[in-house]
Amino acid sequence: MAVHSVSEVNRYIKNLVAGELPLQHMMVRGEISNFKKYPSGHCYFTLKDSVSALKCVMFRSYAQHLRFLPVNGLQVIAGGGIAVYERDGIYQLYAESLVPEGTGDLALAFEQLKEKLTAEGLFLEEHKQALPRFPKKIGVVTSVAGAVLRDIYRVVSHRWPMAQLVLYPVQVQGEGAAEQIARAIGFFNRSYHVDTLIVGRGGGSMEDLQPFNEENVVRAIFASRIPVISAVGHETDFTLSDFASDRRAATPSQAAELAVPDRQELQRYLQLLSGRLRQVAADGLEQRRERLLRLMERTALKEPQKLLAERRQRLDIVSLKLDQLTKTALKDKKHGLEVAMEKLEALSPIQVLRRGYGVVERDGKILTSIKNAAVDDEIKISLKDGCLKARVESVSGQKG
Repeated sequence: MAVHSVSEVNRYIKNLVAGELPLQHMMVRGEISNFKKYPSGHCYFTLKDSVSALKCVMFRSYAQHLRFLPVNGLQVIAGGGIAVYERDGIYQLYAESLVPEGTGDLALAFEQLKEKLTAEGLFLEEHKQALPRFPKKIGVVTSVAGAVLRDIYRVVSHRWPMAQLVLYPVQVQGEGAAEQIARAIGFFNRSYHVDTLIVGRGGGSMEDLQPFNEENVVRAIFASRIPVISAVGHETDFTLSDFASDRRAATPSQAAELAVPDRQELQRYLQLLSGRLRQVAADGLEQRRERLLRLMERTALKEPQKLLAERRQRLDIVSLKLDQLTKTALKDKKHGLEVAMEKLEALSPIQVLRRGYGVVERDGKILTSIKNAAVDDEIKISLKDGCLKARVESVSGQKG
């Protein structure tokens, strides 16, 4: 019996498996576990059921086309072929496709991205911007083909013809559509200002509407400083762009109606206001006329002389009271002054002199003590009727 190397055995088994055509094109149902995506873009995971497990690998060339994020616990159907990894001697499924079981990959991708962006707050009402009431320029991001642009133009020209439409033509389905739509929204925000943006397309399948569910488009709408109206023509289903936009329209025509006012409605409103204004003015004039008539019936206007006579009489009474109060006040002040003068007179030095006393001065200063005088000092004695000059001959008394 021949002896074989490990490499020979693994290569032999690899060739056996490769020769089995049913193993090269098969679909496998299972639950994902141990999923891991490497920086290279390659994905490694295990498919398992209640009793067995199968290792799987999906290379970047296939993984980059996945529309959803594979997660552990997800039931999927993987398509591909079985091959042996010769180095480790293991067999595994080389997956070329991966589809969620029970729901489409687009539906799953929608729910996954919706959950992610909801958690980030991109759909909160507090971020919504108000639409301008009277826009001058409206940016339109849609395909140049189809009825969308015609519908928007028809509605705007009828309702608010002074508004200017600015088209940025984009591809609205298929590969590269999402990038064009996001780029167009950025262009209007960076380079060409408009008052409102309408972003949308006509109706279609979920695959057709997929660009409006792509993350880059949703984030571009959320980041727009210009209010965005989402106008994806699908009345029953919502796209993620609808959630992120400031207003959602079921059709492009409805988007145009949201974007501009109706001039005929405004004209009717202005006529209504004009009528109300005339009525208010008429009511105001009538109220003032009635007030004027009431004023003209008053005594002041009908008999002004009588009113003046009453005022004169009141003035005379007030003047008389004022005169009496003035006389009384002057009398009281005069009496108080007389009393004060009597008191002052009693304290006057002249009165003291009249009683026989005198005032003695030396060098212009009044002497109040013998300590301030000496023998031979010249002194001045003031009496009630004149002055005497004298000289001190002696000093007696207690001088210390």
